[in-house]
Amino acid sequence: MRDVFKKFKLEDNTIDFLGHAVALFRDDAYLTEPAIEAIKKIQLYVESLGKYGDSPFLYPIYGLGGLPESFSRLCAIHGGTYMLNTKVDEILFNSGKVCGIKSGDEEAKAPLIICDPSYALPYGKVQEKGKVIRAICIMDHPIPKTNDATSCQIILPQKQLNRQSDVYISMVSSAHAVCAKGLYIAMISTTVETTNPELEI
Repeated sequence: MRDVFKKFKLEDNTIDFLGHAVALFRDDAYLTEPAIEAIKKIQLYVESLGKYGDSPFLYPIYGLGGLPESFSRLCAIHGGTYMLNTKVDEILFNSGKVCGIKSGDEEAKAPLIICDPSYALPYGKVQEKGKVIRAICIMDHPIPKTNDATSCQIILPQKQLNRQSDVYISMVSSAHAVCAKGLYIAMISTTVETTNPELEI
């Protein structure tokens, strides 16, 4: 991807914007990868502009709980079962590879399990790949210099902060039915890079 940017003689700030705010890469590792993935992500962003308003990003009304709700509907359409309030007793393995979960006397088969490490995973099967720090700020005003927007996404590219990964700020409000009128909720997150993560955000 670095060669593509070089061919079009793009300046550093434009590269940061395209790579981090448009393609949503969390760090600059994509610059040494084949260009096709970055180009697909940029194309998706462009195709999403104006589809449902001014922003290419969507935020569900009533909060992020709308995402698992949508997933459960899709799951049912495709013949899956969505199980709520179900305890995971055991992660099942076959020849060292995950093959499903066990809950009571029932088993659910799956080629991939995405879960918190606290779910009865045997020692040696979990690898820590990083940590994320988040802060949730409840404010009585929108983020300054955002034209009093009811929602916004701010991405601070890692290079501009002398970091290895970006810092994300997402703000929503009563327009999304997630808080009382006159309040705003800003969520700040980034990958932990130091022993004092609170200072990173």
